[in-house]
Amino acid sequence: MNQRPGNQLFDAYFTARDMREVFCDQGRVQAMLDFEAALARAEARVGLIPQAAVASIEAACKAEHYDFAALGEAIATAGNSAIPLVKALGKQIAKSDAEAERYVHLGATSQDVMDTGLVSQLRRALQLIEADLAQLGETLATQAKRYVVTPLAGRTWLQHATPVTLGMKIAGWLGAVTRSRQRLLELKPRLLVLQFGGASGTLAALGDQAMPIAEVLAAELQLTLPEQPWHTQRDRLVEFGAVLGLIAGSLGKLGRDISLLMQTEAGEVFEPSAPGKGGSSTMPHKRNPVGAAVLIGAATRVPGLLSTLFSAMPQEHERSLGLWHAEWETLPEICCLVSGSLQQALLVVDGLEVDAMRMTRNLDLTQGLVLAEAVSIVLAQRVGRDTAHHLLEQCCKRAVAEQRHLRAVLGDEPQVTAELSDAELDHLLDPAHYLGQAHTWVERAVAEHFALTA
Repeated sequence: MNQRPGNQLFDAYFTARDMREVFCDQGRVQAMLDFEAALARAEARVGLIPQAAVASIEAACKAEHYDFAALGEAIATAGNSAIPLVKALGKQIAKSDAEAERYVHLGATSQDVMDTGLVSQLRRALQLIEADLAQLGETLATQAKRYVVTPLAGRTWLQHATPVTLGMKIAGWLGAVTRSRQRLLELKPRLLVLQFGGASGTLAALGDQAMPIAEVLAAELQLTLPEQPWHTQRDRLVEFGAVLGLIAGSLGKLGRDISLLMQTEAGEVFEPSAPGKGGSSTMPHKRNPVGAAVLIGAATRVPGLLSTLFSAMPQEHERSLGLWHAEWETLPEICCLVSGSLQQALLVVDGLEVDAMRMTRNLDLTQGLVLAEAVSIVLAQRVGRDTAHHLLEQCCKRAVAEQRHLRAVLGDEPQVTAELSDAELDHLLDPAHYLGQAHTWVERAVAEHFALTA
């Protein structure tokens, strides 16, 4: 069986199928051929080449006509993918129309073909990422509203702090997704631009017809014509990579939170279960956070790839040696990793399993200590801040030393009972009454999501 070499064992786990198709050999070659076909149409419309040549060029601009393995071998000698592809394109055209072969690639340079082809691929990648982010935002908004008043222990420095709600935590994930969607909208006009400069960026080979051709070419490819070619100005691509890095990091945060909540000692929130999912090769009882692992893995890998893009920015003069080459597989790999992370996030968030009773039990693990602040704040208004803080600190120490609930200790402390009634203490020691603005934060995050979606 003829199989494509590569990491097929891990592809389905770490990347989305649609994104792999965007950046597969077929996708790369077709994107470059689309440039060549559009260039022929543009040059014919302006009158630089005969209109009769266009049909033959377009017919040859189909990726299925080309041997990717042979192209790969030729790239090792040529130094980029456009040179052997244009040669192969010319031969393909010449089989049926020797005259049309003369007009292939006229006035363009290899980097025009590769960069514009890449931008076409990134446009599709961007569509996939935006669609998944929008769907993830919708699911997060639903879950945030569902658990808006479900209390659980807030954790700072991995220790129990004061109560929060699961809805508030989910709203935090939602806010990050919304901001990333906004960033993608903002950068899109800067990213989706034509690369067309010829040998050194001047388009001198096309003379006075250069700008008319460039304008028509951009329109043919549904790209914007930038202020000038950007052969060695790579900020557009790096900006996109940086936003993808932010997405990967935000999803990594989501994955980290869920994996910690799934720990045996917490057992509060779980990824959705499925036959064979998250098992162990030796321990039958295991339920591992396999989706969260992808989110955390992508968040760990993408920054290193992103550093390559940043490192490749100071490119030499009008065409780079090596730095441009360092980008070729880097940005596509970032796209693939983020796509896989988004796919796993969609599965995880949609099927979250929540144990609200376990959250309540965990809130009481410290026997009321997580609500010491609530009592201290009210008591401070009656006896002064320093006095109240010192008094609660001593009561907390006594509760720990005596292994008693803070409510019992406070009920035995005359300085406390002189100021606070039993009913007041019961109210202050109830987590449901110390959730602050959690509900408001959820409403605001959900509203921002829907404002962007509308």
